[in-house]
Amino acid sequence: MARLDFAVADGVARITLDNQAKRNALTLAMWEGLGDLAARCAADPEVRVVVVAGAGEAAFCSGNDVGEYEGARSTPGQVAHYNGLQSRANDLLDGLAKPTIAMISGYCLGAGLVLALRCDLRFCTADASFSAPVARFGLPFRQAGLQRLVDLVGPMRAKELLFTARRWDARRAEAAGLVNAIAADHAALQAMVAEAATTIAANAPLTIAQVKHGIAQALREGGADQAECKSIEDGCYASADYREGRRAFMEKRRPVFSGS
Repeated sequence: MARLDFAVADGVARITLDNQAKRNALTLAMWEGLGDLAARCAADPEVRVVVVAGAGEAAFCSGNDVGEYEGARSTPGQVAHYNGLQSRANDLLDGLAKPTIAMISGYCLGAGLVLALRCDLRFCTADASFSAPVARFGLPFRQAGLQRLVDLVGPMRAKELLFTARRWDARRAEAAGLVNAIAADHAALQAMVAEAATTIAANAPLTIAQVKHGIAQALREGGADQAECKSIEDGCYASADYREGRRAFMEKRRPVFSGS
């Protein structure tokens, strides 16, 4: 049965898409649950990093469960409801002040690719493959995901990927800037993601939130809201974490950040 698994340990939340019979395709209920889990991560001060993964080794996510479309995404009302739940989940995940990591093993297709694009970092196995075959279904590649794809790979490569509906292998994806790094196999991917998540979770949460916000502002059409950015920067200077960072340096020890 299609489901989402969720666990939090040592500051790292893990959301696992589990629908292995359909290569972890996302059902409507899974999209609703994914939004709920993203909101839960946002509200939990113990969560500092969020990892999104697919169950097993064959797929991160093969896209939406197209078998649901006739009954759940065919009329205008159904389309609006389906897209609303999908947008809510992606927007909440994208809007987290906490870093998000997509751990991609195997297939990363369609809506699964959009989900990965909405994460901050993407690591994959050497056998991973990426595509968005919307042109084969007559579907749109919705603007939020399209914007993120263009930001990462540029307009020319985005057009190639979407016009042709062909798959990119891991090397092509890395060369295009779609993924951060490639691991030899699933076990190596798990170790790579665990190391990245643990490292990030140990760093200052307010600084990381400021950097994530600042980068989003830098990419915003019309430029950054300088007053808003300065307000968040000033919050870092005034924080207990900044004091802890200074003291830890002077005392030659590792800092322990509280996120305050």
